[in-house]
Amino acid sequence: MIEPGPGILLIADPFLKDPNFLRTVVLLCEHKDEGSFGFVLNKKIDQTLDELLTDFEGFNLPVYFGGPVQTDSIHFVHQYPDLIDDSFEVASGIYWGGNFETVKALIKNKIVNTSKIKFFLGYSGWGNGQLNNEMEEKSWLTVDATRQLVFNTSPDKVWKESLQHLGGEYKQLINYPVDPQLN
Repeated sequence: MIEPGPGILLIADPFLKDPNFLRTVVLLCEHKDEGSFGFVLNKKIDQTLDELLTDFEGFNLPVYFGGPVQTDSIHFVHQYPDLIDDSFEVASGIYWGGNFETVKALIKNKIVNTSKIKFFLGYSGWGNGQLNNEMEEKSWLTVDATRQLVFNTSPDKVWKESLQHLGGEYKQLINYPVDPQLN
């Protein structure tokens, strides 16, 4: 198992019952002693970007539930480090954040491919030692993030394809029922 760090995907164990993270995959952007944070990749919300931000009128881009922390804030990951200043590389070809005004201008002027930018409402956060404890409890599996899994995989397939990316015995987890007691 890969240690948590920037660019690692946290794959929820099939038996993790927290409704915020049931069958989710989180792109971890930061992991330090004082805490960690990232974004849920596979929970699209009902609202689009233009419904949440008036500055994006006419751009009905999907927005994902990044996590239960600060759900009044918008965050983004992208593949445009040369165009978006102040972004942070979390994995090969995957960047987090940057100048939001620049992103707005790039989208409005149709300079970027919007499939290479993903927006999130809120984020997933862990306090000092919390994620490490959850790792010890085996709540999460880990795998390296790829651009394919982050940007080009349908939200309903991200969890299963992340497990397939792990390979071996983990592929069997794909078919586990959400609640085995109901079988």
